[in-house]
Amino acid sequence: MGKAKKFYVVWNGRNPGIFDTWAECEKQVKGFEAARYKSFESEKEAIEAFGAGAPSFKGTAKKNHKPALFNHVPIKDSIAVDAACSGNPGILEYQGVQTATGKTLFHVGPFPQGTVNIGEFLAIVHGLGFLKQKQLNLPVYSDSKTAIKWVRDKKANTRLQPNATNAELMQLIQRAENWLKNNTWENPVLKWDTAAWGEIPADFGRK
Repeated sequence: MGKAKKFYVVWNGRNPGIFDTWAECEKQVKGFEAARYKSFESEKEAIEAFGAGAPSFKGTAKKNHKPALFNHVPIKDSIAVDAACSGNPGILEYQGVQTATGKTLFHVGPFPQGTVNIGEFLAIVHGLGFLKQKQLNLPVYSDSKTAIKWVRDKKANTRLQPNATNAELMQLIQRAENWLKNNTWENPVLKWDTAAWGEIPADFGRK
């Protein structure tokens, strides 16, 4: 049998978050002064630990680490983001809401030509910028693994070709990439568990 899969929480690193491989975690902490990170046996433990904040030590979990007892539930004190696209590419918009109440915090668009992944990416970055401006260290939930990876990479790896129709959107992508490269943040970007929790609160309800 192969090794059991682990999840790596990075509280303090180049890009704080939860990673499902050591290689991704190492990128965030290797050579990073005062890095704070730890491995967990399950995604549930990792999500809970990330939301609770860094413990008083750093490094990976000990082998005798006992799983925390908790319910796998979203962190209510957070924001959730999502995008909607009519066609792919098509008319695009995105928004961010309070996870607990569904109250809209920001809504951008529509843009005449975009993709869901672009919208999800811009929504996360907008959320991070919004929280930094408000000085709120809250998690950002997204249901898009692709967009979360783009944020970690600080690059929107879209295949959409620039043209006159999507020029404004392409400018926003460039601004978002520049923001990621020129800013730091402590807010975790977490994957929304749609299977366990239902649709993300920021969903546009058009499925």
